[in-house]
Amino acid sequence: MPRFRFRFLRRPAATLLLLALTASPVAAESPSSPVLEVVATTSMVADAVRKVGGERVAVQGLMGPGVDPHLYRQTRSDVMAMSRADAVFWNGLNLEVQLTELLARLEARRPVIAVGEAVPVEARLADEEYPDQPDPHVWMDPGRWRHAVIAVRDALIELDPEGADAYEASAQAYLEELEALDAYAREALASIPEQTRVLVTAHDAFGYFGEAYDIEVLGIQGFSTESEAGLARIESLVDLLVEREIGALFVETSVSDRNVRALIEGAAAVGHEVRIGGELYSDAMGPEGSYEGTWLGMLDHNVTVIARALGGEAPEAGRLGRLEDAGNEEP
Repeated sequence: MPRFRFRFLRRPAATLLLLALTASPVAAESPSSPVLEVVATTSMVADAVRKVGGERVAVQGLMGPGVDPHLYRQTRSDVMAMSRADAVFWNGLNLEVQLTELLARLEARRPVIAVGEAVPVEARLADEEYPDQPDPHVWMDPGRWRHAVIAVRDALIELDPEGADAYEASAQAYLEELEALDAYAREALASIPEQTRVLVTAHDAFGYFGEAYDIEVLGIQGFSTESEAGLARIESLVDLLVEREIGALFVETSVSDRNVRALIEGAAAVGHEVRIGGELYSDAMGPEGSYEGTWLGMLDHNVTVIARALGGEAPEAGRLGRLEDAGNEEP
């Protein structure tokens, strides 16, 4: 599969854009109106740009709730939106693999910022079978995602230097929220008993989450949902469920639950009962306009659901009491 690496900002294009913006009387007279119009690929990236950009940046997200970025292919309207935007923000690290060629061509004409690639190389996880392919799910760990937020801030400042103070303040406030969420996650997940500190999900999207919070993570599929789970993988996971007496698995909003159901049936065939502990947000956030439709809300939801389903302690409505449904899915 082809890989392209992009710099966070192409300065020649940025310079032209800055000249246009600083020459605009509208931008100078109405700083509260959008100065930049940008496109973001995934909902997590779009949320970060909105949080940092505030009223100065109009953000169009390409992928909504339940959309799998591993499989997403651009539409004609997507191409038009990206070609007209002042900049395009994406995760990178082979997440939006179907868009890489388009973005490589687009980079010659406008800034293309791969925020996931701001995470230091030494902090990235790799696939054991494909060591040159990094795990792209960096938003699952607040400590790593902060690098992406900083990359967004720096890119917006370079694109719109008049808004530097606003971007700095917004980014700082957002980073403080990340730290508060991280503290809640550590406390809630530390309450899970040692025996049941195993997170089994549809695909391997929670590696950074597991490393950050000392939880063993097992995905039925690999990093990408393009991979297939074989019978041997299902059988080995059944053996582990029985051996560790694990009673809960998790489905994901953006991935088919077919393999999870097959694993539950396999465990039942050997006399081990497993339930679905809840639905997690992995490659997409929750419904637009909801708390779960923000990065903070999706992580709060995941932490709360996982902690409660695996025998830990967490308030049903989450850190801020805003979760709509963090209960266990099946008895």
